[in-house]
Amino acid sequence: MSAPPHSQRPKALALLVVASVFWGLSFPLIKSIMLTQARLLPGSGAWFITAEALWPRFALALLLVAVLNFRALLTLTRSEWRQGLGLALFSATGLLFQIDGLQRTAASTSAFLTQLYAILIPVWLALRQRRNPGASVWLSVGLVLAGVAVLARLDWRDLRLGRGEAETLFSSVFFMGQILWLERKEFASNRMLPMTAAMFAVAAAIFLGLALVTAGRPAELLVPWGSGAWVGFTLALTLACTLGAFLIMNTWQPKITATEAGLIYCIEPVFASLFVLFLPAWLAKWGGFVYPNEVAGANLLLGGGLITAANVLIQLKPPQ
Repeated sequence: MSAPPHSQRPKALALLVVASVFWGLSFPLIKSIMLTQARLLPGSGAWFITAEALWPRFALALLLVAVLNFRALLTLTRSEWRQGLGLALFSATGLLFQIDGLQRTAASTSAFLTQLYAILIPVWLALRQRRNPGASVWLSVGLVLAGVAVLARLDWRDLRLGRGEAETLFSSVFFMGQILWLERKEFASNRMLPMTAAMFAVAAAIFLGLALVTAGRPAELLVPWGSGAWVGFTLALTLACTLGAFLIMNTWQPKITATEAGLIYCIEPVFASLFVLFLPAWLAKWGGFVYPNEVAGANLLLGGGLITAANVLIQLKPPQ
């Protein structure tokens, strides 16, 4: 991919940092949404809780985009639909496993494990070009594996990961696909706003369908809307972490390379770790559930540090 214009590069990098802040905030918000749902709908299955936490954010985001520019939605091109569909499938699948895994692991751990895609991107590109990616790539892979083992508290006696950590790692593969799909040259002329609306529409349909299939009865989908805390958490998730973050990503990521974007997105778990040091207790007080603040322990600092170091190394010396 050719280098972006110098005048756009600083702005792209700065705005992708903002998007990473929003996604860092999404971890404690989504966890709070799920804890609220568990209190309102006790006995609900994990997949229903996941789908019920996700479909409203995309449906509301689609509604807001329609309010911003409804005419653009009426003129969606085939290429914009195709790009939006691909982004929705990658994003929805990744989020499905990430959020289900978040029910079984700490928000900060989930945020760091998700960053595996920053290593997968240059490795995938090197394999596709059929050339040795170089010593820096293999060293980075080793650092990531070590960081994952520390964060997940891997039991070396049976080499098993917990379900939450395994699902989070699996979700990272689909987030890699989302990043690579977004930068495809065939979509360079697509309009950002209608394409993003198509993405929101497909994602909302996927998660709404899953919620209907996994609900005990359809009326359960409406129960959380009676909770002021749940509505407040969902609106924050929609405005900042969905509408704001994805509009920034879809607009500005194509102006830099995928590997450069991976480096910027590595800041996300740092912000997530900062947010969970003080936000959970405040959110829990509002929502009426138990969600203590996290502590920056040795596992988080060491494991997260190894993964971040690997991501920085691979971006500083990416494969040709």
